[in-house]
Amino acid sequence: MQPLPRISQRPACPGRFRRAWRAAHEPVAGVSRRLRLAAYAVVLAVLPSSLWRLPSAFDHGIGIGERLYVVFLSEAVAFTAFGLIARWGEVFPRWLPFVRGRRVPTMAAVVPAAIGAALLTFLWTGLALVTQIMGTTIRGDALPVDFPGSAGGWEEVWFHICYTPLILWGPLLAVLTVAYWKRRRAAEHRAMEPEAQPVSAMAKSRDGVRRHV
Repeated sequence: MQPLPRISQRPACPGRFRRAWRAAHEPVAGVSRRLRLAAYAVVLAVLPSSLWRLPSAFDHGIGIGERLYVVFLSEAVAFTAFGLIARWGEVFPRWLPFVRGRRVPTMAAVVPAAIGAALLTFLWTGLALVTQIMGTTIRGDALPVDFPGSAGGWEEVWFHICYTPLILWGPLLAVLTVAYWKRRRAAEHRAMEPEAQPVSAMAKSRDGVRRHV
């Protein structure tokens, strides 16, 4: 009897998923446990409001683009917080053409993150609280009759449970942005130090030779 031909085994999807997860979430050296928890907290703070909007993505008359916007946009933006602690926020990933493997300029990450943190803090931490107290929309108009936040009962309770965590989005992103900037600046200073060491060593050796002579 002839042996059955060997079938090449492809790597299991869970293994690929695990590697991709680690590459996207694993922090670089110098990131503390608190900063790592802050990055996860950003995503978790946005998740309840995304789940609240999920039923509206299946309403009639909504296109695919609008559905993707409703379901994934907030979480996709929140996920960028991991770029402030992970390697792909310091070195461009391999799948990006032209810039793959190059260092991400520090300010190219800090400036958008700082602007986003300021806008999110103004919108959700400040303006949203004021409008809730005043009973108006962000534009200053009166709330619609069917507004969930004033519907009463469990609907109002769940609305506030889902949207209240957004208060933390801006401040947490600001903390991650400042930590990212400090870490990158410190790394840049350390990279410049070895260049100055040989010069100082040569100066000392020359001085020693002169004294010896």
